Amino acid sequence: MTSQENAIAALGGRLRAYRLGKGLTPDEIARRTGISRAAIYRYEAGQPMRVDSLGKIAELLGVSLTSLLGVGSEYFSSAVSFFERMRQLEAEADHITVLFGPVSYLLTTDAFDAVLPDVLRESVPSEVADPERDTAHGARVTEILRSRKETYRQRRPNIVSLVSAGELEQFLREGFVGAHLPDETTRAERRAVARSEVENIATLLADPPMGVQIGVIIDALPGSSFQVIGQGPSAQVLVSPFRLGTFANTRIGVATVTAAQESVDLHQSVARDLWRRSLKGQPAADLLGELLAKYS
Repeated sequence: MTSQENAIAALGGRLRAYRLGKGLTPDEIARRTGISRAAIYRYEAGQPMRVDSLGKIAELLGVSLTSLLGVGSEYFSSAVSFFERMRQLEAEADHITVLFGPVSYLLTTDAFDAVLPDVLRESVPSEVADPERDTAHGARVTEILRSRKETYRQRRPNIVSLVSAGELEQFLREGFVGAHLPDETTRAERRAVARSEVENIATLLADPPMGVQIGVIIDALPGSSFQVIGQGPSAQVLVSPFRLGTFANTRIGVATVTAAQESVDLHQSVARDLWRRSLKGQPAADLLGELLAKYS
């Protein structure tokens, strides 16, 4: 692909991500903009887009033309849009650096996926819950996440995962929950899920698969999670307020995606420093063993 073709394809990907975040189908976009349904499908497939159509779609989606075009930073207030954009970038990546607590989703087990929909439902306060909307939102998030994991398992790009000992301890103490649960039976079950995930990390530390590197950080971490997703010499930074661990949040916040070189360089520098100071291999596995024993 030429650089121009890549840019057009990326535009189609962003269009799909923003559309999913609004909960709209291509047919609804077509009906509300007057653009043909066939054209919407072509645009999302990476075909050239008419400028007047681009303006109509951006207005309907409530996104700036600069964000839709990927000029500067892309902004996402929807976790659906953000995780879909992440999925698209990971599908082309050959190396990924992750600081996304308490564990990198790509390295979680299938048991994590089985419980995640319940966790996302619990994370929505009852006084603001719209059951139909929240169920649809959670279903879209989990569908995209599972697609991310499937793609990762098929392609196996190199991944460096930075995890926090403090967040892992909270995960073990509270369990994989979306809110404080009064039901002790359910809490015990969720602690068992968290324990299984930490045991999985310990196993990966002691005997890492090819292309997987994990560092356990015993230090303060940035307030937001980030990933650096690279393809060859180019890279993009994804900064996110969304989290999938204890007290998950997929509802509130604004995530960003940028290829700005200054941002990429700064985040890579932070990641290198955290990696240098992290525990790795058997010493890290031993630390997790101590945490597992503490909350057994």
